[in-house]
Amino acid sequence: MSAEEVAKAFVAHYYQSLAGGADALAGLFNDQSMLTFEGQQVQGSANIINKLKSVGQVKHSVKTTDIQPSSNPNAIVIFVTGAVQIGGDNPLHFCEFFHLVGTAPGQYYVHNDVFRLNYGL
Repeated sequence: MSAEEVAKAFVAHYYQSLAGGADALAGLFNDQSMLTFEGQQVQGSANIINKLKSVGQVKHSVKTTDIQPSSNPNAIVIFVTGAVQIGGDNPLHFCEFFHLVGTAPGQYYVHNDVFRLNYGL
């Protein structure tokens, strides 16, 4: 699969799984993974899942997905924008950055994940 195919499949899987509950994402992270969520950093799969669960029920609507190869030939950089509903409230704009690192052919984990809500400027 090309980097673009991997990234598009990952983005669809990530947000669909997150809508069903953050526990479904545990296999995408490991002990080296780091999430920065609205400026708060957490490291390790269990801590990341706990942070995502603390946000509550979410539903994402992806608008754009930009993909680039990383300097590591086994890694992909993904930048996503869209809208998110948290707990059924009005949608808010968000952006999210992922750095996927390959562990075997066709297998990746999320090494970095940076999430920000985009408020009016």
